[in-house]
Amino acid sequence: MISVNKLLVIITSVLLLTACDKPESSKDDKGVSQAELNDFIKDIKANLVFVEGGDFEMGDFGGLIFGQQIDPDSDSKPLHKIELNGFSISKLKITNKEYDFYLASKGLKRREVKKSLQKWYDDLNATPNTPAHIDWYEAESYCNWLGEITKKPFSLPTEAQWEYAARSRGKFLSVATNTGKAEVEHRIGGKDKGINIATSFDRESYSKKVKNILGSASSLPGDHFPPNPLGVYDMSANGYEWVKDWYDPDYYKNSPSKDPQGPTHPTYKYKNDGYQKVVRSSDRYNGIVGSVVDRSFRHPRITENDYFLGDMTARCVVNTPIIVND
Repeated sequence: MISVNKLLVIITSVLLLTACDKPESSKDDKGVSQAELNDFIKDIKANLVFVEGGDFEMGDFGGLIFGQQIDPDSDSKPLHKIELNGFSISKLKITNKEYDFYLASKGLKRREVKKSLQKWYDDLNATPNTPAHIDWYEAESYCNWLGEITKKPFSLPTEAQWEYAARSRGKFLSVATNTGKAEVEHRIGGKDKGINIATSFDRESYSKKVKNILGSASSLPGDHFPPNPLGVYDMSANGYEWVKDWYDPDYYKNSPSKDPQGPTHPTYKYKNDGYQKVVRSSDRYNGIVGSVVDRSFRHPRITENDYFLGDMTARCVVNTPIIVND
């Protein structure tokens, strides 16, 4: 008869041998294997577009180029010269597939929403190649995590980096499309169909195609329309984008000229909603030009009851003046 002590020794030995025989590609407790992580990193790097540094006139350039403003708001003025170091930017917004992989690797789950929003939220997250809808802190955490796993200086883009990339290195393009203009097919009933930019009609059509309940709130796959001349997609529609900066309506009046980072501390409160972060782009084309210079703002923390989550997307940059290729 085996003694209790001998039995414990045998069990311990078996467990140790099993642990040693565990293949390197097996998944950890959080559900992501090293092989999967390596493939993910490879894809992330392959989707980066290098943006050569330089200087450009940031803000509403309409008066200078067209003789009239292209943005009616005062916060996109005055036009001011900015100099940026080179960087790389993701050619697509963060997708649901990428964000879900991040959550799995961290052992996290999607945010909880109230019951009445659950179906809407599930449909928003269901399509792998459409943008993930996240608040500022979620976006920042994702970009920081990319930095951890790649050992590269990933972050959210500054507002200046975002506009420089949207305008294909600061060209005087009023819309971030392949032609620098918004092109639509006018249809009976007033529902314009996008040729190179997403409209409400396009979003509704895609919603029907994938059978979700979102209608015109539905996102499109990031490469549904052509990229801008720089090779970056979706910078004038398909969701507002978080950037790094705190919002200040007067920031352009005092902005540093070299690699501006936005206000050093929270500056602008909106009603009872607290301090605001800058958001750029738009959810869809609505006939207004100047989307590459238009500035909007949102509170960085979006609650479970806030429908604005459906509008909010992001992408990341790598803050190094050399091409990321390893």
